[in-house]
Amino acid sequence: MSASDVKKNADTKMGKSVENLKLDLAKIRTGRAHAGILDHVQVDYYGSLVPLSQVASVSLFDARTINVQPWEKKMGPVIEKAIRDSDLGLNPQGMGDTIRVPTPALTEERRRELSKVAKGEGEDAKVAVRNLRRDANEQLKKLVKDKAISEDEERRAQDEIQKLTDRYVADIDKLVQQKETDIMTV
Repeated sequence: MSASDVKKNADTKMGKSVENLKLDLAKIRTGRAHAGILDHVQVDYYGSLVPLSQVASVSLFDARTINVQPWEKKMGPVIEKAIRDSDLGLNPQGMGDTIRVPTPALTEERRRELSKVAKGEGEDAKVAVRNLRRDANEQLKKLVKDKAISEDEERRAQDEIQKLTDRYVADIDKLVQQKETDIMTV
């Protein structure tokens, strides 16, 4: 393993941390309806839990309502129960063949709570990135100890890994700021 391998590995893992943050932030409600809010809802489909998107079509009915169209008629009540039991605080309503999921308006207090949740997710992602930086630096020290690279190469690689870390932390801050703006917009 060389210093460039350590940097590539750290870059890849830091990128995955940012992608995970994007997924986590997408689950936080903003007061407006979007189909992605139901992505992590699991439905009991003949004894096994599957994502909602595999048993129904999810689309927007209007700005505050999500429309769920089950592919099998008898799945309607099961899908309603799964959405109701999820931690999203949504109350689906069966309308014949379709299910309407109104997204209630958020109170100011709830917006502040969700904003704190978004910040917490961002901090967790930053901690993950910093841990990856620490691991990469430890790998570089091990390479120097094993005389695979020189101390100058180690120092240069550590500087580049620090720049990577700074870039990913800035990306995380930007994502969290965008999400907070979305949450606080009425």
